Amino acid sequence: MPRRINALATWLLQLGPDEVAAILVHRRDIADRYIRTLKDLATQLTDSESVHAAEDTLDQGALDVLGAIVAQNNTGTVDTVCAELRCSAGDFERAFGELKQRALAWPEGPRLVAVNSVRANGAAQGQLTLRPRTPGRRRASEISPIVAAMSTVDGVARLLAHCEQDTFDARYTGGVATVEIRRVARALRVADGVLRLWLELATEAQLVGVERSRLLPTKQGDAWLGSHPGARLSALVAAWRRMDWRPEPDLARAALRDYTGAAGLVLRRGALERFSAQEAFTNIGELVEDLAWERPAVHDPRATAAVIGEMESLGLVAGGALTPLGAAVLHDGDVDAAADALMPPATEKAAFQTDMTAVVNGLPSPELSATLNLVADLEDNDAARVWRLSAGSVRRALDSGLSADEVLARLKAVSEAALPQVIEYQVRDVARRHGQLTVTDVASCVRASDPLLLQEIVKSKRLGSLKLRFLAPTVLASDRPMTQTLAALRRCGYAPTGLDAGERSVVETVERLRAPARGERRPERSWRTEMDDLELTQLAVRLVEQERPSAGRGTPRANAARMLRDQNVFLRDEEVVLLSSALVDGSRVEIKYASGPRRTETHVIVPAKHLEGVLTADCDDGTSREFAIGHVRKVALPE
Repeated sequence: MPRRINALATWLLQLGPDEVAAILVHRRDIADRYIRTLKDLATQLTDSESVHAAEDTLDQGALDVLGAIVAQNNTGTVDTVCAELRCSAGDFERAFGELKQRALAWPEGPRLVAVNSVRANGAAQGQLTLRPRTPGRRRASEISPIVAAMSTVDGVARLLAHCEQDTFDARYTGGVATVEIRRVARALRVADGVLRLWLELATEAQLVGVERSRLLPTKQGDAWLGSHPGARLSALVAAWRRMDWRPEPDLARAALRDYTGAAGLVLRRGALERFSAQEAFTNIGELVEDLAWERPAVHDPRATAAVIGEMESLGLVAGGALTPLGAAVLHDGDVDAAADALMPPATEKAAFQTDMTAVVNGLPSPELSATLNLVADLEDNDAARVWRLSAGSVRRALDSGLSADEVLARLKAVSEAALPQVIEYQVRDVARRHGQLTVTDVASCVRASDPLLLQEIVKSKRLGSLKLRFLAPTVLASDRPMTQTLAALRRCGYAPTGLDAGERSVVETVERLRAPARGERRPERSWRTEMDDLELTQLAVRLVEQERPSAGRGTPRANAARMLRDQNVFLRDEEVVLLSSALVDGSRVEIKYASGPRRTETHVIVPAKHLEGVLTADCDDGTSREFAIGHVRKVALPE
């Protein structure tokens, strides 16, 4: 690692302020106001996490060149890399320029060197991938995405209705099996991929949850169904913007599970940014190929095509161009207003049939849905929604406290025409039989063989919280469960016992109190303010100017010592000064040089030249030899 850092620092010394500023712009994550020297900058540039993040911004051509440099063990030259990739010098220079701008690779004499911990994953072997043909564009036309957006909003509503009425099994970990996806997709008469998108949107929007290994609507789902179409679409778009996993066309995301990373966010944002409201792409396939070449670490062809399909389904993109809703999402505009303008108004009326059904075309309004869900049961949730009235559904409406006349009045208010007589007959017939039997809610009972004892208990003011009432001369009904009733009677000085349903005494145990665990403490994440372009340029100028020798500033000995210090981390300061003095004065010094693992050699030399981390010197045996500065372990005056 020190050798590679020294080599990178030596290369940085050869760059101008504009070139160092370009590196800082491409590697903003390592830019820090407290970097003092180019050696400090080189150390930051070799950080493995930063290197991997910089690799993810490379295009396919630059990635191919980086892979070839690594494959040749950092000993290859421009000619050998071009020969391996079978590319022209111009194509190589363009790709290698991308690597230099990110300090991922640089020239060291004739050799090409890559930074430590570089991976070069996804690099093509034996070729340099050229950029595909530029995607064709045309002037955007007025293509409304209303059909696709309505289909998605309606589909999520159908999914919630299915989860409530039928089973949609989930694994104990929260995932959904592929076979279950296929079964529900057949039941809803949609493709598997479409159902996956509905499920992922509903999960991210918290419209569905897992309860005892079954997907069920949540309270947020009920509120979503009760909102108008524009608000429903806006909620789904907000959920799409939060989806941080990479889309898998053949797999459904595990519901209610968290995933680390933000690969999905970068993928979706990058795809959306390529669209424009003024121009439309003529071929989406060409756009996918171009995105996959531009950032192969992010834009997998299949995943990118799936993301574009998601955007079309939500009405963000239509006809290859950005819609007003998509523009609001991209530019952080008023998404709610754009969704309201896109979606048509909800249907306010239903068509009641003589077969006891109510048919609604389009998205029903919250008022219409509430009325029909109260009096009828949702039977079909396909292109048109169908509710069916039955004796049980009418009784449910009467149980809510409504009379027969009030139920009929609500149905007439949402009916397109006069109600069929068969519906009125059904409502009034159920109302005649409603309430003939009554059921009283009893939490527990108090029994005694002595009626006078129960009379005493009922009159006790201290037992008023139990709301005791007589069911029989020897039976009292309590409003509280058995444990609370027993505790209240014991506090008043009585000695009751508890019986279970089998008339057996209940053996009571004292529960041991425990405090809840505080939970694992999460380490605090450090952060720093990102530097803007002006600050990056100023930092680059400062680093270069203080490292470069200039007229009237410093001495040759001081300049040499500064460069040697950046290229060797083993020598003490007095040894660096001694070697720099010998380099300037041409005097003799003795060095210990690491020539192999755990092996050093002693040489008495006269330094002659110092260039790019290599010291050329004349030895006492009359030969001239090159020494890598980073391998010098000790410097002393000869005896």
